[in-house]
Amino acid sequence: MKKKISKNWLAKHKKDYFFTKSKIQGYRSRSAFKLIEMNERFKFFKTNSSLLDLGSSPGGWSQVAREEIKDGKILAVDIKTMEWIEKVDFIKGDFSNKYVYENIISYFNNKADVVLSDMACNTTGNKSLDSFRIGELCLNAMNLAIKILSTNGVFISKIFMGSIFAEIDEKAKKNFKNVVKYKPLSSKKESKEIYIYCKGVSKI
Repeated sequence: MKKKISKNWLAKHKKDYFFTKSKIQGYRSRSAFKLIEMNERFKFFKTNSSLLDLGSSPGGWSQVAREEIKDGKILAVDIKTMEWIEKVDFIKGDFSNKYVYENIISYFNNKADVVLSDMACNTTGNKSLDSFRIGELCLNAMNLAIKILSTNGVFISKIFMGSIFAEIDEKAKKNFKNVVKYKPLSSKKESKEIYIYCKGVSKI
C-alpha cells in the first residue's frame, strides 16, 4: 500500500508545473516560486537586506533570498537539516528554544529587515487541528518578528484558514501598519494555505 501511495505522489508531482520548473531552475522546492511571486507583488527584497528564514529546509526560500540579497545577510533556521547555501548562515534547532532564540536576537541585534516563515507542522489528518497548529507557529514567528524587525520591516508567514485565523489577523493589524492576505498563483488550488504580508512595525 505504501508503495502505491508513493507512486501516486510522484506521478502527481511530475505533472505539477511549478514542481517541474523548480527542478529545471535548480530550486530545492516548488515553494520558491511563491516567494518570487510575493516579492514581485510587494517588492520587499533589497540588495542589502537582513533576512531571517524560519522553517527554511530544504532551502528554496533561502535560495531565492540569496539571489536578491547581494550585500546583506541571511540566517536560516529549521529543526531539520538544510544543505549548505553560499552566504546563508544556518542554525539547526527550534526557534522557540531559548538558546536558538537568543542566537537569532544576537545575530540581528534588533535590525532585521525581513522575517519569513513557511513553517508547517506534521499533519495529523485532522484539518482543524492542523490549521490551528500552523496558526500557532505563525503567531510565535510574528512575536519574534515584532521584536527584531526594523520600523519598516516586513513579516510574511504561511497560514491556513481556520479557527485561529481571526486571532492572527487581529494581532497582525495591532502590530503592523499594513496587513495583506495573499494567495500566490503558484500555491496549489486545492490547498487552503494563504500568506499574510505585514509591513511597518507599530512600536507600542
